Amino acid sequence: MAIGNQQSAMIIVGLGNPGEDYAQTRHNLGFMLIDKLAAAAGANVKRRECQSLVGGALIEDRRVVLVKPQTFMNLSGEAVSCLNSKYESEEKNSLIVISDDLALPFGKIRLRQRGSAGGHNGLKSIIGALGTNEFARLRIGIQPEHPVSDAKRFVLDRFSSTERESLAEILERAAQAVHSIVRDGLAKAMSLYN
Repeated sequence: MAIGNQQSAMIIVGLGNPGEDYAQTRHNLGFMLIDKLAAAAGANVKRRECQSLVGGALIEDRRVVLVKPQTFMNLSGEAVSCLNSKYESEEKNSLIVISDDLALPFGKIRLRQRGSAGGHNGLKSIIGALGTNEFARLRIGIQPEHPVSDAKRFVLDRFSSTERESLAEILERAAQAVHSIVRDGLAKAMSLYN
């Protein structure tokens, strides 16, 4: 589905790192959720635009742009800032960013209207590039059961076999939360999913 510049579309960005090496890692939950949303909407997230893979879709009868930045996590802001300018919308909450969160228990979903980066380099890059932390975010918990000495290595590791067993269910719940934001607005989605 083509989406022209003049049309207002909600931008849904899933954070991750490009390439097969990172495909099934904890840090790529954002990409995984974008793939799930695209598959359900019959959309392809393959068009190259603003250093991202992009695809137009209809979710809850609303035009959305599904995005997987290809800049690597620490530079996600470059891609998001470019797309945000392109599809500029006067509407509040027309940008949703999906990320993993090391501080949230594994599988827990947290929706927020604004906030700090919370140590997440992708969110930090986006806040820096946009000059604001006023955008919706959906965070999916990846907190380990035991303390880890190397957080960077942990987020770039693949899911454990136990985690993989509940991954489909977690992504399904996160997809429902996105549908709820698009359909009912962020405040109602927060009351249902937080």
